[in-house]
Amino acid sequence: MSGGVDSTVTAYLLKQQGYEVEGVSFVLWEARLKTQASACCSFEARDSAERTAEVLGIPLRTIDVRGAFYEKVIDPFAEAYRMGMTPNPCILCNKQIKFPALLKAADEAGAEYIATGHYARIVRVRGRGTGSVTKMAGKDGLNAEILLQKSVDQRKDQSYVLYVLAKGQLERLLLPLGEYTKDQVREVARSRGFPAADRPESQEICFIEDNDYCRFLEMLAPDIRRPGPIIGPDGQRIGTHDGIYRYTLGQRKGLGIASLEPRFVARIDRERNAVHVGSRESAMRRRIRVGDLNWLCNPETSSRRAGVKVRSMMEAGPAVIELDGGRVAVIFDAPQWAPAPGQSAVFYDGDTVIGGGIIIDE
Repeated sequence: MSGGVDSTVTAYLLKQQGYEVEGVSFVLWEARLKTQASACCSFEARDSAERTAEVLGIPLRTIDVRGAFYEKVIDPFAEAYRMGMTPNPCILCNKQIKFPALLKAADEAGAEYIATGHYARIVRVRGRGTGSVTKMAGKDGLNAEILLQKSVDQRKDQSYVLYVLAKGQLERLLLPLGEYTKDQVREVARSRGFPAADRPESQEICFIEDNDYCRFLEMLAPDIRRPGPIIGPDGQRIGTHDGIYRYTLGQRKGLGIASLEPRFVARIDRERNAVHVGSRESAMRRRIRVGDLNWLCNPETSSRRAGVKVRSMMEAGPAVIELDGGRVAVIFDAPQWAPAPGQSAVFYDGDTVIGGGIIIDE
């Protein structure tokens, strides 16, 4: 529980459904700026969660995981940028910190399920693939097949950041908000008089309070600043950058060059410490490779069609995914905008998440 509207309404809905609910609040980092009231997983958010738990009438545990968070999320986050990649710390945190710690807390409390305020759905089915599918709920669904699906609110869908979970974690996971829109969730909160009803959305990266990730990286690792060439479409040097961590595929603003035509980051060459820029088309990709795979539905063949997202808030592009050892080649029907190495590519069959992994190159 962060004290925000989503975790508040999640706990409320579970109580309404007859569950015995206990809140868990994580401290992942310590806020230094006091202007980010919407930031989650800090001591400030913990205080908000305590007030919310009191209103709901449920106990709240606070778990300090700052050491593990720095080691398993912040350090890899900085290293990825040092290597010219664009990491997604929320996905890494879900895999390495939040869900393992939440399950551990559940086991210690003797709880059967865990729940979060993510906008996605867990569907428990029997008979999938036999022509007869029955959706199961609660304890009846414990031995059924577990599917991770998109939220009914496509604008808020967060299935993309949950693809990394293990099947065993999904089996014990409840996602009450998957059947609601964000507007409906806020209306539930307002109707019950919850203090979080109109609380602003959490910021993009919880541990970067002013959203200036470059400044954060420079404070964390001052040696990350290493100047190098900016290369134009003709292969000639047209400028100098302060460090490849400042750039991501498809970036247009803040390139530090003068050009009569719009220029976008087309490629980051970490071996030569160079940033290549070009036209918008140069940042499009029809084929990518994906590694560090996590399958939620085991692939039955070495090649299949799927919808593939390379960013959380985008439409899945139709593509063919081809298994290549421990990696996948994704060939899109049409070129996609700036699939950046370090980000995740998530594979869908309709609304169902098949699996996903980390984009490793073009």
